[in-house]
Amino acid sequence: MSADRVRPDACPGAIDVHLAADGGLARIRVPGGTLDARRFDAVRLAALELGDGWIELTSRANLQVRGLPPGAEHELGARLAEVGLLPSRTHERMRNIVAAPLEDNQALVDEIDRALCAVPGLAQLPGRFLVTVGEAVAGLGGDVGLVGDALLLAGRDCGLRVTDPVAAVVAAAERFQEIRGTAWRLSEVDGGVADITDAIGGPRGEPVDTAVIPVAPGPVGDRVVAGVPLGRLNARLLAGTPVRVTPWRSLVLPAGADTTGLITDPASPWHGVSACTGRPGCAKSLADVRADAARWVAARQGSGPAHWSGCARRCGRPAGQVVEFVATGDGYEEIR
Repeated sequence: MSADRVRPDACPGAIDVHLAADGGLARIRVPGGTLDARRFDAVRLAALELGDGWIELTSRANLQVRGLPPGAEHELGARLAEVGLLPSRTHERMRNIVAAPLEDNQALVDEIDRALCAVPGLAQLPGRFLVTVGEAVAGLGGDVGLVGDALLLAGRDCGLRVTDPVAAVVAAAERFQEIRGTAWRLSEVDGGVADITDAIGGPRGEPVDTAVIPVAPGPVGDRVVAGVPLGRLNARLLAGTPVRVTPWRSLVLPAGADTTGLITDPASPWHGVSACTGRPGCAKSLADVRADAARWVAARQGSGPAHWSGCARRCGRPAGQVVEFVATGDGYEEIR
């Protein structure tokens, strides 16, 4: 069903910040989630020196810095540009590329990112436009995606098989921009998937299943996956450490990295628990969801994904099966 939007999406960027109750909120796009130590230190120090001292991990494997005073976004932008984290000021809000974090795909992500940024018209894509790369993230509902040579559209295999994945992603993005009208996502455009499939054309293949395959905390070969409690990382941690951000609010680190304060045991009661910002940072929130989630974790029995939301918008809800606790102003509604 087509969406008739009366306003542009309000997704924040690294420079075009959102004014939250606790100050400016900047969202730093990290296509593929990979940051070398220099770049991650630039974000850490920006959070410590310009923001509230914390880094938030989003469900699209991006990073957020909160608590920015008025005008601090200019210094933040300069710092990010210096280390290559702001390669295009015109396209920065649409650089959402989530990649399977344990696959060797960062080079492909970088090619896609450069190619998208090289098309002037794609600067007008909504900040919610999403590209996925890899099997583990195929079910995250991207507008355009790749699993091997299979092209995904609106989170499903459209049947096309591509020999040039970068060109196919760009072509799909350009056609979406042409037909989207005021819609923010491809799934909102009537006939959008069929239109793009016909426009690109090419050979067909057997259907590919799309799923979400989260990575669990713990060692993986020469790396370790470390969850970040409630997706909120103390910016004093992991100095000088390269990281790969996952869409499950965790980090892939080199083996031997200092994981103090992080989740490395899949049996931890914190594993799989997420929350929106809540009070006092969000003016729309009806509760201090992080504090309430922490109390719930302390008394928790068993395990399984759970997400806490401060209002009916349910921001930050992870993909897949998850128990939700949604603040109502008079407690929480539990949604299963």
